[in-house]
Amino acid sequence: MAGKLKKGSLVRVNRETLDNSVEAKASDTRFPPYLFESDGEVVDTRGDYALVKFYVPTPNIWFRLDQLEVTG
Repeated sequence: MAGKLKKGSLVRVNRETLDNSVEAKASDTRFPPYLFESDGEVVDTRGDYALVKFYVPTPNIWFRLDQLEVTG
């Protein structure tokens, strides 16, 4: 997955990997629908994480690469 994701890639969050993650268990699990229903754009990558910008008025979010699916 790391080879496919780069700055500008369009992605969606994979609900199964996010729901079962350590990050989800450490925070509120009521995720907003736009994470799974709309495309986000990778703004930056660092190690095993990607910073994703969604086109709704929210802050950018860091996700593990295995929690993302390339859509375009």
